[in-house]
Amino acid sequence: MTGKNISILCVLIIALMSLVPAAQSDEVKIIAIPVTEQIYMITGKGGNIGLFIGEDGTFLIDDQFAPLTKKIVAAIKSVGGDFPKFLINTYYHGDHTGGNEKLGQGGTLIFSHDNVRERLGTGYFIAAFGMKQQAISREGLPIVTFSEDISFHINGDGVRATHVPHAHTDGDSFIYFKTANVIHAGDLFFNGFYPFIDVTHGGSLKGMIKGVDKVLSLADDSTKIIPGHGPLGDKAQLASYRQMLETAYERLRKLKAEGKTAQEAVAAKPLVDLEKTWGDGIFTSDRWIEIIYSGV
Repeated sequence: MTGKNISILCVLIIALMSLVPAAQSDEVKIIAIPVTEQIYMITGKGGNIGLFIGEDGTFLIDDQFAPLTKKIVAAIKSVGGDFPKFLINTYYHGDHTGGNEKLGQGGTLIFSHDNVRERLGTGYFIAAFGMKQQAISREGLPIVTFSEDISFHINGDGVRATHVPHAHTDGDSFIYFKTANVIHAGDLFFNGFYPFIDVTHGGSLKGMIKGVDKVLSLADDSTKIIPGHGPLGDKAQLASYRQMLETAYERLRKLKAEGKTAQEAVAAKPLVDLEKTWGDGIFTSDRWIEIIYSGV
């Protein structure tokens, strides 16, 4: 197993836990990576955070895990931001929403798609990993929700969140900074490896492709794209990822049309030529097929 494989696998394991234990959080390094003068990508454990700072207040995209909130706020302040005034969740998994309660208790106004609030408020179970997430408290729930899109006019930019149905989940949104020409793609984009698709909660491979197409339609060769997981990306990398998704979809759809079960599809090795490039991350192609096949 390569170093990349080990590090990404660790991210997945942590992402499937309800929180990062306090002892582990002490070891996590939070890094704010400049994207533009006002926008940063914050890395640590879990999904990549988007940070937008300016005179109207600090705008945050996702928030990783609760034990990391203090460190995340410190990183924000180290680059000129304040305690977040606004937070938008790109979807509801715990590695993107674990800090909601602490931020909400601190006065942060939280936004999300309708389905994100519903799942956070009732809890959920991810069958692929046998992981149960309890409902969060009222303080961590989004107070403003939307069904399709929502726009923010903040810090000198027009920021638009666009819902993408039945992609990674049934509640995904990506965030587009028009003036800055930056996109936070959430978990529509796992930069460099096969993505997790939560088919239990409305996700599908076809929906992922459609979602990526929406992101690509807004991007140009200068666009900087923050992925849900992996390094900062660009349009060329997202297009390559999209081609992989399309290739997988066509091959798996053919096997499904032939009546193959998930186990038979795995045995057919339909993605063997993609493994070297895309399988050195969270999943091998065999495991990925097992997880996503019912959503093809």
